[in-house]
Amino acid sequence: MQLPDGMKLIDENGKRMDGRGPNDLRPVKMDVGVLKRADGSAYVEWGLNKVLAAVYGPRELHPKHLQQSDRGVVHARYNMAPFSVSDRKRPGPDRRSVEISKIVSEAFTHVVFVEQFPRTTVDVYVEVLQASAGTRCAGIVAASLALADAGVPIRGLVSSCAVGRIAGQVVLDLGKEEDNYGEADMPVAILSTTGEVLLLQMDGIMTQDQFRQAFGIVKEACAHLTEMQREALKKKYKPTQQEVAA
Repeated sequence: MQLPDGMKLIDENGKRMDGRGPNDLRPVKMDVGVLKRADGSAYVEWGLNKVLAAVYGPRELHPKHLQQSDRGVVHARYNMAPFSVSDRKRPGPDRRSVEISKIVSEAFTHVVFVEQFPRTTVDVYVEVLQASAGTRCAGIVAASLALADAGVPIRGLVSSCAVGRIAGQVVLDLGKEEDNYGEADMPVAILSTTGEVLLLQMDGIMTQDQFRQAFGIVKEACAHLTEMQREALKKKYKPTQQEVAA
């Protein structure tokens, strides 16, 4: 897509439109346990993105013919609220939402110890309240926190971030204009305990050298996000001074 007249994704000083350097994340804020009626929940602000995740289960799966006798099922639903974008989105699932729901389900099926919960389901809901590029990555980060908050046995935290190419340069965590007018976008999700790649998609083209560079950058970013996830969980579950004194 051609840039509008006068728009520069990277200026002569190497700064992006929002002032970030090539390897900088947008500001990220994470909160855990934001919904009382969910078994686990989390809220993530990532740049202008605002994403809420809730987890229910493990609970009996209905209808019963969908149950599996030797394992549980992880069912994820990703949804963008109609007011999440400037041009009002039509309510209900669309092709993109169905695709991301499937991706999230498959990623967390590998993470949750589903063999411990036969005939059950763990339901993960990801609701995008405000969208500005990178919502699937923010949703995965929030869903991972919500699963941990729910006490669901998992193999580790999952962090996720996108990396791409704009103006011929590899950059981390694309913003809205960078996503719209850039040359490549590659969201990645990594399991913290093993380093396994649970998600790797790419829209656009990179050379082999650019791909290696991009993967190295996003791997470091995911490690940093994992530390932020741990701090968010510690913040909720750290005992108060009164509890310690007792």
